[in-house]
Amino acid sequence: MAEIKFPTEVVDLPSKGYYYPEDNPLSSGQIEIKYMTAREEDILTSQNLILKGVVLDKLLESLVVDKKIDLNSMLIGDKNALFIAARVLAYGKKYTFDYIDNQGQSKEHTHDLTTLKDKKIDFTKHEKGKNLFSFKLPRSERIVEFKILTDGEEREVTIQLEQMEKAGSEVRTEVTSRFKKMVISVDGNSERAFVNNFVDNEFFTQDSQAFRAYYLGITPDIVLDIVIDDGGEGVEITVPMTVRFFWPSVKL
Repeated sequence: MAEIKFPTEVVDLPSKGYYYPEDNPLSSGQIEIKYMTAREEDILTSQNLILKGVVLDKLLESLVVDKKIDLNSMLIGDKNALFIAARVLAYGKKYTFDYIDNQGQSKEHTHDLTTLKDKKIDFTKHEKGKNLFSFKLPRSERIVEFKILTDGEEREVTIQLEQMEKAGSEVRTEVTSRFKKMVISVDGNSERAFVNNFVDNEFFTQDSQAFRAYYLGITPDIVLDIVIDDGGEGVEITVPMTVRFFWPSVKL
């Protein structure tokens, strides 16, 4: 039996593959995905996958042509680009969603997803093939080495926070839990106990804010912030990538 060939498209990644090691297929800066079929619709309508919260991950696993690619190793921004490309190939470039205008009223807007651009980053300032960066904190003047979190690592942080909530923790350690996952070393010391203690007790707020700003500035992604012309008055919103992103209203 002849092998079935599906039409595919090549998606350019916001990272351009710059932060992946050379032996990672994602280092090419591109990823090939196939068009969605009824099989992928089965995935999207699987109540079991929806309840487990893995339905969109299973969708991408089905769409990515190169099965050697580990989606958990992808940077969040690159994965966002995949979601948007898959949505455009499946349902077209027009995406309709609700937003709140400047008067607090709910309105509907249709946006062309193909107009969304990659964040502008000067990759030449960083070493190609390495997800490792250094930042001098402005107040303490300590040197922090860190990495940009992958999708899998972000998920680990989310699971950790959920477990803490179930255990009755009164404080949601959103900032420190993520910092502990990101920071590799402080002043050249990479011992986890030392790094964790620094994050918990010595990471000044001023330094924390500067660090997060720098982190966001070098993190590849799709720019989802747009301005809607609402009767001559601009409304600034972020294009919502909720579960409904892949469930447009279709009546059979």
